[in-house]
Amino acid sequence: MRYALYFSPPKDDPLTGAASLWLGRNAFTGETYPAPEHEQLGAAEQFELTADPRRYGFHATIKAPFSLASSVTEKDLMTVAEDFARRTQAFEIPELVLGQLGRFFALVPGSLHQPLQDFAAKVVRSFEPFRAALSETDMARRNPEKLSDSQRAHLKRWGYPYVMEDFGFHMTLSGQVPETRAEVMKAILTERFANFTGRPLSISGLAVFIEETRGAPFKVHSWLPLAGAKS
Repeated sequence: MRYALYFSPPKDDPLTGAASLWLGRNAFTGETYPAPEHEQLGAAEQFELTADPRRYGFHATIKAPFSLASSVTEKDLMTVAEDFARRTQAFEIPELVLGQLGRFFALVPGSLHQPLQDFAAKVVRSFEPFRAALSETDMARRNPEKLSDSQRAHLKRWGYPYVMEDFGFHMTLSGQVPETRAEVMKAILTERFANFTGRPLSISGLAVFIEETRGAPFKVHSWLPLAGAKS
């Protein structure tokens, strides 16, 4: 069993619905959907290009998947998570945009938003006592030789390279898209998520996701509203 602390909009949020339909699975309910047909992107190809984010569920990683340290239990984790959410104020990202990060696409902030960076760093630090140390195999999976000095240091200290000053909020919408298909994918995603881009995104909750066995689909264990979040 692994746990992860992710941002996700609430279960009934329109963005959760739109992204779940696009990815082919809802991490809250476990419901699966056929790939949407598009004249320039066949269902089979679309299903293949969303396979990786479909397994993880629609989210933004805040604290990456971890096994529990032997000294703690799931109940301990949830007690602290519930207390953390109660004490942490909800806030907004001023603008959500469609971004291309290398060869994959994601919804990202329009510009660096310091409250978001601070929130992510606070989550990483607060839940570090619950994380079991990474195995040598898991460390190697991150290809440390390809990381920057700061990312390697973060991997060693926090179990994940993309934290603190290397954190970049992104809600993944595709796997690696071949260069020849990037323009088509961008056009389709621009259209499908037009109702959500160019406007604020409310960071209203913290989600605890679980992976029951290695390689299994991640699902939402609990969605915890932050203080002051609109119900």
